[in-house]
Amino acid sequence: MEHLSLFELNQTIRQTLDKNLEASYWVVAEIGEMRLHQSGHCYLELVEKKEDTVVARMRGTIWAYTFRNLSLWFENVTGQSLKKGLKILCNAQVRFHELYGLSLNIKDIDASFTLGERARRRQEIIEKLKEEGVFDLNRELVLPEVSQRLAVVSSPSAAGFGDFMDQLENNTRGYRFHVELFKATMQGEKAAGSIINALLTIAGKAEQYDAMVVIRGGGSQLDLDCFDDYELAAHVAQFPLPVLTGIGHERDETITDLVAHTRLKTPTAVAEFLLGGMNAYEEKLDICFTRLYQGTNALIRLHEQQLINYHKQLHASAKSLLVQRNHSLELLLNHLKNGIKENLAHHSSKIDLLEKTLELLNPEIIMERGYTITTVNGKRLKAGMAKKGDELRTYLTGSIVSSKVEKIEELKT
Repeated sequence: MEHLSLFELNQTIRQTLDKNLEASYWVVAEIGEMRLHQSGHCYLELVEKKEDTVVARMRGTIWAYTFRNLSLWFENVTGQSLKKGLKILCNAQVRFHELYGLSLNIKDIDASFTLGERARRRQEIIEKLKEEGVFDLNRELVLPEVSQRLAVVSSPSAAGFGDFMDQLENNTRGYRFHVELFKATMQGEKAAGSIINALLTIAGKAEQYDAMVVIRGGGSQLDLDCFDDYELAAHVAQFPLPVLTGIGHERDETITDLVAHTRLKTPTAVAEFLLGGMNAYEEKLDICFTRLYQGTNALIRLHEQQLINYHKQLHASAKSLLVQRNHSLELLLNHLKNGIKENLAHHSSKIDLLEKTLELLNPEIIMERGYTITTVNGKRLKAGMAKKGDELRTYLTGSIVSSKVEKIEELKT
């Protein structure tokens, strides 16, 4: 029976493939693994997935000279480097080696495809967040106008964090902030998970803060890929505190920026935004104070005028009442005077009458009319007092007649 050695079989396969295949093919695949050799060669494992299940796999190689130029060009165009998990459209030659087997020799990569793929994937995440009803949740939270208690997610060594703190601590208005830093990796494959862990820690004591701030310094587009991660964006969108982002890029917005309450370009811009809120609130207080001061002064002036008017009215009323009382007193005094005068006149008339009566009863006057007064034993003589032998004294006008009782006769009635 005719037979072939393994080498001969592999050689036959190689010759058959070289004869029947095109010089190269444009192939869409995902970079499953990627390894750079010290020689400069790039070794890849290309895969195709359906619903996260690998349905095809093949080795790929980008030789050092090609990789050096291709990787730099690709990064300049797309803003990111070739890496694991990236979906690419590459021009590849099918190669079969008797010892190393089947592989693809990658000659070129279409950067525009990767840009479109990246945009498609990004849009898919945005649509998914919207379908889940969480895309706008964080923006619906009320950000306190004065946000002083801040939970900050950043790397402590990041220049952006230093700029942020310097701007807050050295503000010219003397505003004070309480800032607590929650350390996280802010770029690379582990960044999204690290930031999510920081968010979960903050969420456990969210009542202690007014807002959460995510900041980092500037960097390449590749450094920002973690902020397009679905899990991170979902956590930010549903976070219980308003989230402010200052990731340090100006060209594009990441998905994390889109779902955050307020997106600002840089950490310094975040600090200026917070200081602006404080300043706006202080200006409102100044306006309220001015209005209160003016209103109080106007009210004081109004009441002062009312008091002056009341004083004038009281003075006029008191003067009128005093004049009225004086008039009443004058009337009363006149009435009293007239009453006293009338009373005096009345009593004077009575006195005159009594005086005349007394005059008429004066014994001397009575005796001048021919009347006499007779006494017996020093007492005025009355009927039954005189006895025979008593000495009587009879008083006449200008003289006294003494007599002796000789006889007493009783008159018959």
